[in-house]
Amino acid sequence: MFPTVQCSYGNRVYYLSLEYYMGRTLQNTMINLGIQGACDEAMYQMGLDIEELEELEEDAGLGNGGLGRLAACFLDSMATLGLAAYGYGIRYEYGIFAQKIKNGEQVEEPDDWLRYGNPWEKARPEFMLPVNFYGQVIDTPEGKKWINTQVVFAMPYDNPVPGYKNNFVNTLRLWSAKSPIEFNLKFFNDGDYIQAVFDRTLAENITRVLYPNDNFFEGKELRLKQEYFMVAATLQDIIRRYKASKFGSKEHHRTDFDLFPDKVAIQLNDTHPSLAIPELMRILIDVEGLPWEKAWDITKRTCAYTNHTVLPEALERWPTSLLESILPRHLQIIYHINFLHLQEVSAKYPGDMDRLRRMSLIEEEGEKRVNMAHLSIVGSHAINGVAAIHSEILKSGVFKDFYELTPEKFQNKTNGITPRRWLLLCNPNLSDIIEEKIGSDWAVHLEQLAQLKQWAKDPVFQRSITKVKQENKLRLAQMLEKDYGVKINPASIFDIQVKRIHEYKRQLLNCLHVITLYNRIKKNPTAPFVPRTVMIGGKAAPGYHLAKKIIKLICSVGNVVNNDPIVGDKLKFIFLENYRVTLAEKIIPAADLSEQISTAGTEASGTGNMKFMLNGALTIGTLDGANVEMAEEMGTDNIFIFGMTVDEVEELKKRGYNAYDYYNRIPELKQCVDQIQGGFFSPNNPDEFKDITNVLLNWDRFYLFADYESYIKMQDHVSKVYQDESKWVEMAINNIASSGKFSSDRTIAEYAREIWGVEPSWQRLPAPHEPRDI
Repeated sequence: MFPTVQCSYGNRVYYLSLEYYMGRTLQNTMINLGIQGACDEAMYQMGLDIEELEELEEDAGLGNGGLGRLAACFLDSMATLGLAAYGYGIRYEYGIFAQKIKNGEQVEEPDDWLRYGNPWEKARPEFMLPVNFYGQVIDTPEGKKWINTQVVFAMPYDNPVPGYKNNFVNTLRLWSAKSPIEFNLKFFNDGDYIQAVFDRTLAENITRVLYPNDNFFEGKELRLKQEYFMVAATLQDIIRRYKASKFGSKEHHRTDFDLFPDKVAIQLNDTHPSLAIPELMRILIDVEGLPWEKAWDITKRTCAYTNHTVLPEALERWPTSLLESILPRHLQIIYHINFLHLQEVSAKYPGDMDRLRRMSLIEEEGEKRVNMAHLSIVGSHAINGVAAIHSEILKSGVFKDFYELTPEKFQNKTNGITPRRWLLLCNPNLSDIIEEKIGSDWAVHLEQLAQLKQWAKDPVFQRSITKVKQENKLRLAQMLEKDYGVKINPASIFDIQVKRIHEYKRQLLNCLHVITLYNRIKKNPTAPFVPRTVMIGGKAAPGYHLAKKIIKLICSVGNVVNNDPIVGDKLKFIFLENYRVTLAEKIIPAADLSEQISTAGTEASGTGNMKFMLNGALTIGTLDGANVEMAEEMGTDNIFIFGMTVDEVEELKKRGYNAYDYYNRIPELKQCVDQIQGGFFSPNNPDEFKDITNVLLNWDRFYLFADYESYIKMQDHVSKVYQDESKWVEMAINNIASSGKFSSDRTIAEYAREIWGVEPSWQRLPAPHEPRDI
């Protein structure tokens, strides 16, 4: 399909994800092909502006947040490292909703990103495949048979994924649901032809829309269908490719599955594609006729599972009643996997009934459910967390029993970001300065940025870094003034928190800091004050009441702060509407301070933290997720760490957390809470934010007040350091220079070597016009 060399040996890697948050493709493709300058110049000579063209492209918003963006960075790295890798997912007709703020409230609008078509995709109807739902399972002399199913077709659309300047192009294949051709004849007998046509759309609804939940499981039938639809189509495709020894061939040459795990590596991006495990078992046993033991050995050695969250409300648990109706054969297979798994557990821990209950794939309390994380662990040969601290929490906490049973399965793969999009593309002036100092190889060997440390104190280099940051800030300030009508002081600290709105990410803590600063200015308007512009951006899940209230509070506080003449340009508070990949590319290069303030032990990794670091922003954060490793890489004197550690959070949980202890002891905190509660920021509706203060005072699982004092003290320290320009920029250079570890190239090289059994390559293939050795 796309001009690439296919390897005839070794593993092909299949990355399965329900989300790919790709953003725009044009500029990234020009950079990776090494033709951006030429295109820019050519268009300029025609009197056209390439930036105007780039602004016309829609974001491909096929993801919610970190998990989907990570998948996109991984695709870029897999192509850049020359891996024979395929991304598989769903071609949602509507991606993550467009967020509009009306009267301070989030309103969701459909993201009709395909309205004008998608020039990057190529439909492949010749590879269309059937997917089955519902029906019954019968016993036949040949074994189990799944019959009377409803069929939906999966139409593949291929999107090219070019590596960076290596002439290597991989494919992202996204499936779209198509109704089967034949109508239900019953309708013709009734003469209801029109109804028959209407009913076709029911099947096609499967790929209509992305579920807009991040870190939250919603057990909807349509979502289960999406998960199985993607997995079933993908596995048929993988097996077709395995059986055909010639590239692109549909002929079957290989019928023996012994080599399958050596030729195929399947990575499950969280539990969303975990039905791949029972589906591969079903194909191997029911279709290919393998015995259970052999099928199970092949499945386990083929699949690997990445866990992305420890929040209990995010873990997928599907009711058995739903599975029995939609996927009856798969439920039988899951039951048998569980039966054999529990036999193994009881052999190792005889008589330990509580352990059997905890480790079962089937949860019996209340409605009977299948725990998809347990299924993924049992059916995979490797399980990884996405930051060192997160992987340790998996082993000592949520999956402790499984770690004790099979410790060899558990690994860590700290997340990374692609330096092509997150530095070369979004911050070209900073890239140029780095290139002047250390050459251009860093774009594929990010660890080379460490060389910049030698110039951290050099006044000339400091000045050039400061100049780039100032230009980026001015550009953002102009954009914000145009979009929000708020005049911004470009000399202020640009203090930015952009991520999904969620209680655990603690945008409310940030909000309390802004209110505290506002109260200090009001109390003593002439006191010296380091100016700040605080920006928060992110989408709330449409059904997440409290997250939407948090957005309303941010907008209401901003309204008061930004219009108070006494405050002037000392403090501004802005909610950034419709945060998405394209907006991130504009915001991140302009940031001075990055807010990574989740309660320790809740953020698996975070990747926004790495993007800010790479672009020379300093981080204020807790010892959570990848912040821990960032602090290790750069040294604690280059990052602003505050708040409780994971152990201290656990200790507080055991002791019992009482928010009123802090509320009554800390006057500034009490004042903030009273203002929110008393309607100071919502004079027309004093009870507007009662839900927020009620949660903070009585039900706060994320212990905001326990970290408030430490956070405010550290923010005061941030302001103090910012006044010493040379010290601040020295810290910024040390941040950039310590980012090498956080390239997704490093992450993917580790997956390749330690899980997939393939070796990355930095070799450049000849370009299409160059002679090649065949």
